[in-house]
Amino acid sequence: MYRITICGLACLCAVAAAQERKVSDDEVMRVHRSAILIDTHNDVTSRTADGFDIGKPSTETHTDLPRLRAGGVGATFFAVFVAGSYVKDNHSANRTLQMIDTVKHDIVERYPNDFVLARTADDVEAAHRQGKIAALMGIEGGHAIEDSVRLLRDYYELGIRYMTLTHVNTNNWADSSGDMDHADVKHHDGLTPFGKEVVLEMNRLGMMVDISHVSDKTFQDALETSRAPIFASHSSCRALSKEPRNMTDEMIVALAKKGGVVQVNFSCEYLSQRYSDAVAPVRKKMMEMIASGAIRMDRDGFRKMMEMERSAASPATLADVVAHIDHIVRIAGVDAAGIGSDFDGIICAPSGLDDVSKFPNLTRALLEKGYSAADIHKIYGGNLLRVMRAVERARAPML
Repeated sequence: MYRITICGLACLCAVAAAQERKVSDDEVMRVHRSAILIDTHNDVTSRTADGFDIGKPSTETHTDLPRLRAGGVGATFFAVFVAGSYVKDNHSANRTLQMIDTVKHDIVERYPNDFVLARTADDVEAAHRQGKIAALMGIEGGHAIEDSVRLLRDYYELGIRYMTLTHVNTNNWADSSGDMDHADVKHHDGLTPFGKEVVLEMNRLGMMVDISHVSDKTFQDALETSRAPIFASHSSCRALSKEPRNMTDEMIVALAKKGGVVQVNFSCEYLSQRYSDAVAPVRKKMMEMIASGAIRMDRDGFRKMMEMERSAASPATLADVVAHIDHIVRIAGVDAAGIGSDFDGIICAPSGLDDVSKFPNLTRALLEKGYSAADIHKIYGGNLLRVMRAVERARAPML
């Protein structure tokens, strides 16, 4: 069983005592604009790498520049997503470099009046003062380093500031939550000795350790190994939706005690048990169709999967997102909650938070729930900036 911390107990009492209230549009936008909203996981890079122009309005994505501006997004960690399929024939590093290039070339260099590449917490704040969106990068899938800390160091020099230790696939040094029930996959009972070396090298570099997608044992090993706070860039609460990708209460509390943050994921199945149960048979059919080649993992295939899910269940809602934030605050304190939407990497987004332009709706909902402007500032970016600075301070020279 977990114990509610003193901070968590105080927040529990404060939230419970708060009366839901109506708030004006002016108050919503005043609070929203005063915060630095940092979304720690956005997958639009998989589109820009294929030629999508982020600067033009789109009806096929969750993200474009006009909607980022409309949503008041202050900083985005663009996902350097490397699918597990690139492991075959050692193509992971090649894909990683392509994804880094799309952030630098297709986003920042193409729209320099709107984006600026950021590497530190200070850079994020400087971008906000300039009225620009800070563009940061996080690798999704530890197989991207091809079992080499030398590559890890290279990626850091290119601007990578976090790495998700696994994606849905277990790699050679860390177990994923995505294939723990696959008997044909070799698992390691968490992190291997080399995996722990990777975590410590990330500490030395000043790169955040991201435990989204990892198995429970990998999470435990990473938490025990890391000399700096670790975080979940796009995960939600297993108490509210029993997806293995979500975090248990014990994990959330342990992460918070070490100074970490849980950035809530907006994918419908991670938010809503109702939705997760309804689409489970559809997801199974999708996997079979992908395996048979009936669905390809491209734009048309993604659209087909969205249509299949929409026919099976109505989306999760803005209220579900608030419930996950609220749950984290209740058990671990307001310093433990953040936002990692996973936009453009998810099939279903919650109604009311359908894309990046809708973030003011979340601000309204939190204010109505009784959260203060100071609380929202922490949830939207203050907590993540604190983690970044702690990781930056933990940097150490090469011996």
